[in-house]
Amino acid sequence: MRIFSSVMELKAARGEHLGYTEWRPVTQERIDGFADATDDHQWIHVDPERAKDGPFGTTIAHGYLSLSLLPSFMAELVRVDGLAMGINYGLDKVRFPAPVPVGARIRAGAELLDVKGTPAGYLAKVRMTVEVEGGKRPACVAETLSLYVPAGSD
Repeated sequence: MRIFSSVMELKAARGEHLGYTEWRPVTQERIDGFADATDDHQWIHVDPERAKDGPFGTTIAHGYLSLSLLPSFMAELVRVDGLAMGINYGLDKVRFPAPVPVGARIRAGAELLDVKGTPAGYLAKVRMTVEVEGGKRPACVAETLSLYVPAGSD
């Protein structure tokens, strides 16, 4: 984990790769739980028998499941001290170049693209890349936006 003592120290790291998370397994239970939470029960995600004959030969994780893990991946990679709060502000570009088959392991890498001052705080843009272990292409590439509000900036 990279620990920054302040937003200004984070800002000084623009352009740097922030590291990689640990590998995480993607189980059918996780996929099914995501399907239940989002009401997305498409057979390529939740029907292992039918998926055997489908385009991927097995069930695959929802693209949005990979995307939904980005905040927890980020928390594993980066901590910024001296904040009143940090919030997810949104996303810019998001792509899902490759599927995540059930049983695969994924991890994320992060690159700090920019940190800009705003009236509300500092807006950090980080390119998160979710990799599938042994895969040739990433499962998800997203530019995340986080708003960091320094302590004492009510």
